[in-house]
Parts: sequence; structure tokens; C-alpha cells
Amino acid sequence: MDESRDWLARSRRAVWHPCTQMKRHERLPLVPIARGDGAWLVDFDGRRYLDAVSSWWVNLFGHGHPAIKAAIKDQLDTLEHVMLAGFTHAPVVELSERLAELSGLGHAFYGSDGASATEIALKMSFHYWKNLGQPSKCRFVSLENSYHGETVGALAVTDVPLFSATYAELTRAGLRVPTPDARLALPGETDFDVAVRAATALENVLTKRHGEVAALIVEPLVQGAAGMAMYHPEYLRRARAACDRYGVHLIADEIAVGFGRTGTLFACEQAGIRPDFLCLSKGITGGFLPLSCVLTTDSVYDAFYDEDVTRGFLHSHSYTGNPLACRAALAVLELFERDDVLAVNRAKAERFGRLMAPLAAHDATRHFRHTGMIWAFDVDSPRADFAPAFFAAMLDKGCLTRPIGKSVYFMPPYVVGDDEIARLVEATLATLATLAPGAADDSPETALP
Repeated sequence: MDESRDWLARSRRAVWHPCTQMKRHERLPLVPIARGDGAWLVDFDGRRYLDAVSSWWVNLFGHGHPAIKAAIKDQLDTLEHVMLAGFTHAPVVELSERLAELSGLGHAFYGSDGASATEIALKMSFHYWKNLGQPSKCRFVSLENSYHGETVGALAVTDVPLFSATYAELTRAGLRVPTPDARLALPGETDFDVAVRAATALENVLTKRHGEVAALIVEPLVQGAAGMAMYHPEYLRRARAACDRYGVHLIADEIAVGFGRTGTLFACEQAGIRPDFLCLSKGITGGFLPLSCVLTTDSVYDAFYDEDVTRGFLHSHSYTGNPLACRAALAVLELFERDDVLAVNRAKAERFGRLMAPLAAHDATRHFRHTGMIWAFDVDSPRADFAPAFFAAMLDKGCLTRPIGKSVYFMPPYVVGDDEIARLVEATLATLATLAPGAADDSPETALP
């Protein structure tokens, strides 16, 4: 206990934690973690926490997976880093070739994190149109309640007021179109109907304003920070067709939903479409190292291929295409192939769905939903402080969850087992019994994305 307290105190003195009002940690202490073990995190006192959110959706295969760890160790013996401007190396070439084979998109540009991938795609789309002599195509369309990162460019296409409203003066406003979130179904409507209705609204915007629009950016099938808002793939099919019709790029932000989260390697596969830009990060290295990637088409690449340096893509990161991170990503792809992960996950999802049936039937839950290895539901609770209260109560029961407002979601590592899911469900039911219904609380709502 003394060791944990010491790390906690030192962290509060020296570290500014992300997406956090630091004063809250006077009431809700940080959790000092000593090590990870599969689907579990372990603190300095030996207490274990089931990582039901894959540590912000990155640890696809849990903590400390031996195959990924071995790949990184092997790479350490040959090359830890070289700048990618003017140089290249085997891991980045092999990873780019593999991603092109899997996605059908022929060129890979690398960054360090998800927001960087968003920035790259937005800039690349804008610059493409500029190189083609259409500089007026400089605005971006995004969905209501979208989230694409918190850097300045990414905030322009993010519709989470906690982030976007605070820094609105720094951003150039984009165009918002209705979300196809299936929870918005009117009486008698299906998720397909909601998708069609939202796609019609998108088409109306593009009909009038395509001359100024560079790209539409979407989170395919699941809008994460919107509370795991799930929608029918028909929206993607119609969005692709509308973008083709009006000469607008389609950017698929699969930073959170790529690499099997929705049941296919890439979510866009379920709609049978290919975007012009595919943004990847989070699970790409299995949670071991920072890396992001934007894949794009030959036609986009060709628009930059010129003797004139100003027509080249003017963007760089010091750690672009880091060899260690690329080797980790290659190990992740090898695991998918070697262990037939997508098929195994489909069987797991079916079993886990049965285990979660009591949550779907609970009186306090609404819109229980599931896509691939993501489960979510909304909670009918009077507590304005539901998210932090649920987070703290679940930690006490040995489970790490991070509700978004009054939406609870599970996005566990793929190595999680039936017994662990049963434990998660039991802890959730016990917590709901306390918080929903519960005593009303006047403290302000806090989202934990």
C-alpha cells in the first residue's frame, strides 16, 4: 500500500494526465499500475483489474502478448529508429505492402497517433484538390456526435462539445450532417431506415455544397465517443455512392474500429466499399507502441508526384514509420492470420452475448447493442455523476470501465475468456443495482471517453 501511495503522490506532483480535470483526483485517486497480464492490469499491491476497455481500445491481444513482445525485442537488435525522410527500412516496407494487400489501398503514410492520422487525411485531401486546381474544395463534412481527435485540425471534424466548443476559436468550422445512430429510430423504423434517412440528408448537403467540400469523414459502423453509437452499413454504401457522384473524398476513420473490432478486419468491408483514405491507429501495434497510418489510393498519390516540391505532401513526424512500431504491427497482423482471430472472435462474441443477456434485459438499461467485439447500453439513472460513479464502483469490483455519459460499453482484449466476461457482467449488475435507480446527484455530468 505504501508503494502505491508513493507512486500516486509522485504522479500527481509531476504528471498532467490526459482528458482529466486533475482536481478530481483529490476525490477519485489515480490507480498506479505495476504490470499487465493478458486481460488484466495489476497494481503495486497486487490487486488485479479486468481491462474491459483494452486501455482506451489499443490492447487487442491483451497486455504483454509474447509474440508482439518477441518481435520488438528482435527488432531492437538491428534498428531502433531511422528517419523516414530520405531513408527506408524493412519493417516499414513490409508493413506497407501487407496493409495495401489487406485494404486495397496502395500507399501508406505514417504518423504517431490517431489524431495525427486524421490531420494527415484532412491535409492530404485538401492538398489533392489544390493540386488539381480546385482550391475552393477546402471544407469537410462530418457526422453529428463524431469524434476524430483533439488536435486543432481534428477538432474541426469532432462534434463533442467538451472538446470542440472549448477550442472553437482555433478551428475552421466544418459541415455537420445527421448521424445514422440506430438509437434515433422513430416508431416503426429500423436501423436500415435511420441509415437511409441520414444518407438522404448527406446527399442534400453534397448536392448544394460539393463545390466547397473536400471530403466526408466518418467512423464506420460505430461512433465511439458518441457512446458507441452503432449504425447499419447501408449508410456507408450510400455515402460512398454520394461521394463518387459529387466528387468528394470519403475518409474512413477506423482508428478505433479497425483490426477486427467490428467483426471484420476493417469495418468498411461490411458495406462492401473502399474509402479514399483509411485512418488506422490504436490496435495497429496491439497497444505496445504509438503508430498511426493513412492508406490512400494510387490516384491520390499520383496527384502529388511532381518535380515541384510544393506539390508534394508537406507533412512529417520525427518518429514516422518507426521500425520498432512497424515490427509490432507486423506481429499483430501475423497473429490475425496464424490464430484465425476473426473466426475465433465471432464464436466468442456469440458466447459473450449469451452471458450478457441479463444486462440486455435489465430494467435500467436501454438500447443494448453489439457489433463484433464491442458491447454497449445506455443506463436510465437519475445521477448526473453516473459516469465517474460507475467507473469508481467498478474499480472497487476489480473491473476497468469508462462510461461515456450514461452509456456503458465493453471493448475487451481479444484474449478475454468466458469466466472473465461472466465476472464483468456480475460486477456490472451489482453496480447498476446501486446507481440505477439511485439518489439524484447535482454534480455536473462528466464524460469519460
